[in-house]
Amino acid sequence: MDENLQLEHECADAWPALVERPLGEWRMRAADGFTGRANSTLAAGDPGMPVEDALDEVIAFAVDHGITPATQVVRGTETEQAIEKAEWVVNVDHPAGAEVAVLTSGIETFAEPEAAEGVSVDPMPSAQWWQLAAGAPEPSRAQRQVLGTGRNLGFGSAWRDGQVVAAVRGAVVGDLLHIASLSVLPEYRRDGIATNLLGSLGQWATERGATRCAAQVAVHNTPALELWQTLGCAEHHRYRYWKPGN
Repeated sequence: MDENLQLEHECADAWPALVERPLGEWRMRAADGFTGRANSTLAAGDPGMPVEDALDEVIAFAVDHGITPATQVVRGTETEQAIEKAEWVVNVDHPAGAEVAVLTSGIETFAEPEAAEGVSVDPMPSAQWWQLAAGAPEPSRAQRQVLGTGRNLGFGSAWRDGQVVAAVRGAVVGDLLHIASLSVLPEYRRDGIATNLLGSLGQWATERGATRCAAQVAVHNTPALELWQTLGCAEHHRYRYWKPGN
């Protein structure tokens, strides 16, 4: 399988939906509407049938699970061309952005052996972690599944005066650290907290066999892209969300 498609499957392994059904090499996913990735079909690889027929399956799956039909497709692939030919369109109204950059690097570019003061990476998320990362101290069923399920999970927190002011989720899949849900309270941004937090997460992942990392960032999120660039990450590829055109 193409390197870009393989990386997308690794990232999907780190982001488990409530419901996932294979369609050849495609992955139809639903999670009560929580996040675009967990509520779209990852169209990466061969669906085992003509693309138009596969898209009919995607629509039926979405209807069955009460979500909007959507595909997540690596940009510039033959699959994307076939989906466009089937009269699907880029979902420019996607709330998190229609186009996403997948950023990668070796973990050694930012891992810090010595944890910064007030930073921890824990096997279970605290109520304050949930509050910052998911918007509520008690997660929904979908949030708990997507963010809280997996074998090698690390929940990073940066504390100031007894409060979690920055949070991040890491999942180790093979030798890949998948990084997501990075959140920093506005008043604590641009003072190095995110860098310290990611440094500790990188070290945590290194100790669990990870050598490389990936983060998926909407292309309109300039501050996040700049942060990852300062940590040594570069764009690997992009994907876009597509929806039926009628």
